[in-house]
Amino acid sequence: MNNTKNLCVIQPVPTVVAAAPFDAAADAQTLRAAMKGLGTDEQEIIDVLAGRSNAQRQLIRAVYDAEFERDLVDDLKSELGGKFEDVIVAMMLPPVEYLCKQLHSAMAGMGTEEGTLVEILCTKSNEEMHQIVEAYEDKYQRPLAEQMCSETSGFFRRLLTLIVTGVRDGLNTPVNADEAKEQANQLYAAGEAKLGTDEEVFNRIMSHASFPQLRLVFEEYKELSGQTIEQAIKHEMSDELHEAMMAIVECVQSPAAFFANRLYKAMNGAGTDDATLIRIIVCRSEIDLETIKLEFERIYNRTLLSAVVAETSGDYKRALTALLGAA
Repeated sequence: MNNTKNLCVIQPVPTVVAAAPFDAAADAQTLRAAMKGLGTDEQEIIDVLAGRSNAQRQLIRAVYDAEFERDLVDDLKSELGGKFEDVIVAMMLPPVEYLCKQLHSAMAGMGTEEGTLVEILCTKSNEEMHQIVEAYEDKYQRPLAEQMCSETSGFFRRLLTLIVTGVRDGLNTPVNADEAKEQANQLYAAGEAKLGTDEEVFNRIMSHASFPQLRLVFEEYKELSGQTIEQAIKHEMSDELHEAMMAIVECVQSPAAFFANRLYKAMNGAGTDDATLIRIIVCRSEIDLETIKLEFERIYNRTLLSAVVAETSGDYKRALTALLGAA
């Protein structure tokens, strides 16, 4: 049996790549000069940091510390403010540390931002999840799974716990066509083929199978039932569990489309969800933000750049548009 049908995925293209040539000492001097004395040269800060990869920013921070005996992030925080500061600080943190902070803040205080948990946790490979779990416990002295369990409930909690505990097959696990057919049968039997829904079966398969394997499962599901897996989830699930399942499905099929949709929702309607806007643009800039831009335009018939420009202003706008690759 051909087990590679319809397994093509759009190749991820970033908007931010490592600068070459690169001189961390020169960049550190430029940043110090931009913040020294009266006033701050915000454009200079944007030009330097948005034009460097995260790994290069870490080198600049280390040189800055050694050269000036000052912490670059502390200096940036004292000189900048508002959403612009949020973008720059997000850019300065190592990606895994930044995601840990975002998860922690989503669970802090009254209420839980389930959408943030879904966006971060349901979109990661097992390898990425392992890094986040390790870094989270190291930073907050509490296991991520334990904190998440106290902030969520029901089958939604169960699904996220399975993902966080690292049960998903690794990316190097070969796809198995026969197993995909069996998994599709199990999903059908647990949902459409019975009264009520056996969420445990959905949770098990959605959290265990690798994304390439799930892609095959969803193909088999459509052949078996005549419905897409999205239609089945819409009928069988609700609330946070529905959102989490749909995030997994969308990321399996097209991560770029998933993040394009999240960005659209962050900017649509009254007000802007700046936290989501910043998180996605910063986090995906070195992964697939160029691809997300293409998907955004394909789906919504306008450019992501024009949407961001319409929703933001000042240095905040200039920082985001620099990460989007605007000149």
